[in-house]
Amino acid sequence: MDIMKEESFGPVFGIQKVSTDAEALELMNDSKYGLTASIWTNAAQNPASEEAFLKLVDGLETGTVFLNRCDYLDPALAWTGVKDSGRGVSLSKFGYDQLTKAKSVHMKIKTT
Repeated sequence: MDIMKEESFGPVFGIQKVSTDAEALELMNDSKYGLTASIWTNAAQNPASEEAFLKLVDGLETGTVFLNRCDYLDPALAWTGVKDSGRGVSLSKFGYDQLTKAKSVHMKIKTT
């Protein structure tokens, strides 16, 4: 499905039912892009789903992952993509570091 493999940057999302977490991971990584992923679980009724989410995160080829949301960027966290998504990092200390370059200046000041 094209909507699952292309970056749309619009209010569009695809929903696809899967049988296993392994199948979900394979489909999520089957794209040349990797900006964000959003995983929805029944965490309120099933606390074990948080552990399953963390296992999926380890295998995801994306720069940002959301759990049960897709609508918030935390300025303290890096916003970055992988594969053909994104160039560098924005937001957070890491984004600031992308915009600056450190310089060391060593001076010997003559004293009397």
